[in-house]
Amino acid sequence: MKLVSILAATLLLGTAPAATAEPKPALYGYAVDTWRSFTAMLDPRTNLVADNIGGDLNPVTRSKYTSPTNIGGYLWSTVVARDLGIIDRREASTRIDATLDTLARLKKHEPTGMYFNWYDPANGEVLRIWPEDGNPVHPFLSSVDNGWLAAALMVVRTAEPSARHKAEKLLYGMDFGFYYNPKSRGDDFPAGQLRGGFWPEKPPGCSVFDKDVYYTCNHYDILNTEPRIASYIGIALGQIPREHYFGTYRTFPDTCDWSWLKQKPVGVHRSYLGVPVFEGTYSYNGKRFVPTWGGDMFEALMPALFVPEERWAPKSWGLNHPIYVQGQIEHGLGEAKYGYWGFSPASNPLGGYAAYGAPPLGMDPAGYPSDLEGTKVDYGFGECRAPGPAPQKWGDGVVTPHAVFLALPYAKDAALANLAKLKRSFGNVYGPGGFKDSIAVRSGKVADRYLSLDQAMVLGAIGNSLRHDLVRNAFTRGEIERGIRPLLAIEEFSIRRVGT
Repeated sequence: MKLVSILAATLLLGTAPAATAEPKPALYGYAVDTWRSFTAMLDPRTNLVADNIGGDLNPVTRSKYTSPTNIGGYLWSTVVARDLGIIDRREASTRIDATLDTLARLKKHEPTGMYFNWYDPANGEVLRIWPEDGNPVHPFLSSVDNGWLAAALMVVRTAEPSARHKAEKLLYGMDFGFYYNPKSRGDDFPAGQLRGGFWPEKPPGCSVFDKDVYYTCNHYDILNTEPRIASYIGIALGQIPREHYFGTYRTFPDTCDWSWLKQKPVGVHRSYLGVPVFEGTYSYNGKRFVPTWGGDMFEALMPALFVPEERWAPKSWGLNHPIYVQGQIEHGLGEAKYGYWGFSPASNPLGGYAAYGAPPLGMDPAGYPSDLEGTKVDYGFGECRAPGPAPQKWGDGVVTPHAVFLALPYAKDAALANLAKLKRSFGNVYGPGGFKDSIAVRSGKVADRYLSLDQAMVLGAIGNSLRHDLVRNAFTRGEIERGIRPLLAIEEFSIRRVGT
C-alpha cells in the first residue's frame, strides 16, 4: 500500500491563533494546547494519528498503533480546531481530506465496511504483532470503535462540505446491523443487543461462529455506556430496529440471581414499543440514578458529546446526566476527600492503562476504583446479600482531566474551577499538549503522556461549550435527529430532578 501525505511540514506544527486584544477564555487556551498534541501524534506518511505520545510531544515517543476511534477523534478535533480559529479553513480541509483518502485505502472487512481495531500508523497495515511486546494480534472489528469512527464521519460530512462525498461513501458502506443479535435476550424477547465485535479468523477463547465470522460471546447489555453511540447510528441508518434501544438493561434485575452486583436496584416496570423495561436505579447520597458499569465519566457522557441527550430525553438523560456528574463531584470532594474530582479510564500514573471511576456510581463489584490502591465499596443486595465493610479510608485518587471536560454541560463552573485548581496545584500535570492523561493527586504522580482518544474528548467538549454545540449540531443533522430524537423522548427513568 502506497500512502502519500499531502500535508506540508508546516501543518504538522499547527497554526498559532491570531493575536487579539480580547482576552480568551481558559477553555480556548486548553484547546490550543490540546490541539498541539494532535499535530505531534499525526504521522505525515499516512495522515493517521497515533494512539498516544509522550508528555514532551517528541515524535519518537508516538505509539506504533492506532484505532478507528483514534482516527475519528482526530477528524472531529480538526473541525473543532478550525471553528475555534486555531487553524484556518484551508488547513482543516487539507487535513480532513488527507485522512479520508487514507481511510479509503485501509484494509477493512469488505462485506460490512467495518475497520479493524488496530493499524500501524506508519504504513496503514493491519497489526498482527503487537509492537510493544511482540505478542500476536488476532485482527478484530469492534462495534463501538467503528461507532466512534462513523460518528466522526457524520460530523465531517456536515461541517466540511468539500469532504461530504468522501465521508458519506465510507459511512454508508458501514453496516452496524451485522453486530445486532435479535435473540441475545432469548427467542421470545422482542429486542436484541449489539455484540462486542467479531474476528474474521477463529481466535483463541470464546467465540460464536455465524455469518462466516467469529463473534464475541459478550453483548453490550446495559444502556448507560459508550456503545450506545453505535446503537444510535445503526438505528438512524435503518440497519437496527428501534426496539433495540430498549433491549438493553437500565440496571440488571432486582432478583437474588443478580445479587453479585454492587447494589440492589429500585425501580418500576414499563413498556416501550412493545419491549418490557425495568427502569431500575441505584442510589448515592440520597439521589437515584441509572448507573454505568464502572462508575466512570467516559461510559456515561462520551455519547452526549454528539447527541444532546439531556434536551432530547428530558425525562431520562436530562435527569440522569446532572445527577451522575454531581455524584462524581461528591465522591471526589466529599466521600474520598481527594480535593479534586473526575474519574474515568486513562493512563495509569504508575504505567500502562487502567480503568478508573467513582465506585458508588457503577455496577461492577470489582471496580472501577478511584484510587491507585483499588478501594472498593459494596452496598449489599437487600435481603439477598449483606453489604461488605465500608472503606476506612481512600488512597491516592487518580483524576483524569478528560472526565472533567465531559462534565462541562452539566456543571460548568465546578468543572472550570476543578481544572484550574489541578493546573495551579500540580505544575507537572499540564504540558505542551495540555493536560496530561491522569494524575494521582496525593502523591502527585502523573501519567506523562497524551492519549488521542482522551484529547479528542477534551476538544469535543470545548468545541461544544465555546461554539454552541458545534460537534452535536454537525453530528445530529439529518438521519440522527429524525430517527433518534423521537425515540429518546418517550422514555422515563425512575428518578426525579435534583432538588425535587
